Formats: sequence, C-alpha cells, structure tokens
Amino acid sequence: MRPNVRKEISILLLGDFIMTSCAWSLYFWFRIRSGVLLSVMEPDYWVPMIALAFFWMFIFFLFGLYRSWYAKSRLDELTLIARAVISGILLLFFLIFFDDRGTGSPIHTRLLIAVYCAFMIVCVGGGRMLQHTFQRRLLTAGIGLHNTLIVGWESKARALYDSIQLYPALGYRVVGFVPVREHPSTDPYKQVPVLGPIDDLARIIDLHNVKDVLIALDSTDHDGLLSIVASCNSHDVSLKIIPDLYDIISGQARTNQIYGFPLIEIMPQLMQPWELFMKRAIDIGASFLILLAGLPIWLLAALLIRLDSRGPLFYTQERLGKDERLFNVLKFRSMHVDAEKESGPVWANREDPRVTRVGKWLRKSRIDEVPQLINVLDGEMSLVGPRPERPFFVEQLSKEIPLYKRRLKVRPGITGWAQVKHKYDENIDDVRKKVEYDLYYIENMSIRMDLKILLNTIAVVLLGKGH
Repeated sequence: MRPNVRKEISILLLGDFIMTSCAWSLYFWFRIRSGVLLSVMEPDYWVPMIALAFFWMFIFFLFGLYRSWYAKSRLDELTLIARAVISGILLLFFLIFFDDRGTGSPIHTRLLIAVYCAFMIVCVGGGRMLQHTFQRRLLTAGIGLHNTLIVGWESKARALYDSIQLYPALGYRVVGFVPVREHPSTDPYKQVPVLGPIDDLARIIDLHNVKDVLIALDSTDHDGLLSIVASCNSHDVSLKIIPDLYDIISGQARTNQIYGFPLIEIMPQLMQPWELFMKRAIDIGASFLILLAGLPIWLLAALLIRLDSRGPLFYTQERLGKDERLFNVLKFRSMHVDAEKESGPVWANREDPRVTRVGKWLRKSRIDEVPQLINVLDGEMSLVGPRPERPFFVEQLSKEIPLYKRRLKVRPGITGWAQVKHKYDENIDDVRKKVEYDLYYIENMSIRMDLKILLNTIAVVLLGKGH
C-alpha cells in the first residue's frame, strides 16, 4: 500500500471514530437526557461508545469504505455509507444493542432505531463530506496531486490533457506523454514533455514516481492496449482509459465519472472487501477441517511415499504468489529425487517417467496437493485461484502472453477455474488456454464462483478425471 494511501485511510479511520462517537453522544442525549422517552436506568456512556466505534469501522471496512476514495464521487460514497449504516443497525438490533428495556413499548424501540440510524448517516456522512471537501480544496491548490502519465500523442491524448486541466480537483499532475508509435514531432505540448517510447513505459513509471496512467489511443492504436496493460501489471498504478475503448476490455473495467468527466478504470479484481474477508475465512476454516478430518489418509499417503522410493516426504518448490512475492509451495513428493537435475525446469505430462508408482495415485487423487493447505493457512495461497508458477516459467510465459502477469494480482490457489476446465500444462498452447480461464476468474471473482469451483474440483477428483 502506498504511503499516501495509508495516510488517507488513517485520516478516514480517525474521522470515523470521532463521528461515530458523536452519533452515539447524540443518541445517548436523545434517549436519556432529552426527556422524550422515559428511562428507568441510565446505561454506561464510555464503554458502548468505544465498542461501537470499532464495530462501525469494521462494518465500513467490509463495505469498502476504506479503499482509496481519491477524487471519487462524494454522492457514491454517501450512498454506500447509508447502505453500510442500515446493514450495521440491523445487525445491532439482532445482537445486543437495541431493546425495549426502559423505553415503554416496541414503538419506542423502533423510534430509537430510526433515530440512531439517522444520527449515524448524518454524522458519518457529514464528516466524510467535510474531509473530501477539504481534500479537494488542497488538490485545487496543487497540494497532494498524483503524478500522472498520458499514454498517447494524437489529438485524443492532447484533448484529454486539456480536460484534466479544467478539473484540478481530479488530482492529476500530468508529468508527460508516452507515444505508442514514433512521431516526427515530439515537441512538448503546453510545456508537458514526451518522456519516451512505449517500450520504456515501465522505466518511466519508476523514474517519475507515477501513480496514475491514462490511456488515450486512437482507433488505429488499439492493438497496443494489451502490451500497455502488461507493462503496468508489476507497478502499483491506477490504470484508466477513454470510454470508447470499453468494448476491447469488456468485463475488465468499471466506469468512474467525476464532474461529468468519464474514465474507465481497469481493476485487478472485482470482489468487495466483505467478500475478500469471507473468502479468507472460508480458506482458514476449510483448510483446518480438511487437514484434521483427513489425517488418517494423509498419514497413509506419507507411509506409502516412504515405502515406495527414497527421498524426503514433502517436495518444496519456489513459486511466485500475489504481487510477485516468492514463497515455497508444499506438496507430497510424487517424483523421484532430483527429477529435473538433467532436464531442468519442464512441464509435467500424462506419462511422465519421473513420477513414482505412488506418485501416480497421489496425482490422480490430487492428494499430492493437500500439504498446500498449510500454505493457505499461512496466507500465501487460497483454496481457489490461479495456480502459482515458478519464476523461470513466469518470465518465459510473460514474454509469450502479454497479460500473463495479471494472474499475480490475486492470491494463487490450490484449485481454480482453469484446473477444472483444462488439463495439466504440457505445452504453450495449454498455458494460453489456462490463462484465458484464469483471467475470466480474476474478473468475475465471487464467493459463489469459488463454491462452484470447489464443487467441480470434488467432482473431478471423485470421478477420477484428474491426472
């Protein structure tokens, strides 16, 4: 997470703590001090206030209110706050907070619910609006702007620059243009320079500390879109394009409009924070239960490996995970020791001579993958996601397949959409097909889809379709 984003989120957390406490104070005054309702006893003031503040921050996190709202629509945020507050109020009602003790009747209870809900929406929503209004005034004054690149050099790119200059509160400080093709004239446009060719895009992003990349291509330049996205995959940048390119990346974008200024933001994933929270909870719970419930089977597999061939029980291999982080994946050993000593890194195949007798059974039943549940518990993997690959193959395949590294934007999985739809990687064509499935999964991630993949995986294993 970038330092400026961490600072922004810290300010939001502090503001929400203050405003939820204000809402509680108003509610406390209305219920106890105003005289509108009779109260038999006076509840504690400080402990509920602090507990509720942390409760609301957790609810707001699940609803995505602590993602960066840099130059986003305030109306959209206010709508999301209202949804989060209503959901949280209902949860509180069914838990511990609202009851009719001392209020006289259920009608008074419903009144208290409505009053507290209104206080929360007004206080938190008002606090957020004040923060963002102040933020936009700073942006208009040139404070806190993001260094931004415009990819393109034709009339559309220059028109985009002119539009940005009309709305400084968008937060973009354009540091230069990056043409997609060579041009005879590369003189600065309104003192904004051309920083280099498209082949140097990754270097330019690092050199100028770029946070946002805006793509403005003419119709003749659409073929370069994939290479631009690929160049930005390994950088923590926001990537947006002009709306008429929407059809090219259908399913991979979400429209964002401020001041009637439309852009399309390419997202690495589409899951909401509460879904990510649930996905991780399912990963931990299911992994622990499977390891515990299947312990006799795992012990039998370990014994058979020991009796079948010499060598260690487990096989570890370095893989690239989310955001290109290296980790060691765990598997029951299914090959002979030093299987790649002479051949080097190669793909497995259906009749691989390196596989042991027990290894064939382990692979057929997918039991060799079970130790990866430890990787899941460690947070290095998920139950469902693109399979992690070795750094050697990632470098080779990213040259062959422009969008291959987009797989590294999410946590890798033990199983995935590609695994239930396709066989092992035996050649580059298999990899290309699997990347299509992986990208489809990344852009359509949901708890429902994860459950569907897990059920399909169970069916594949029980029917013996795996190899």
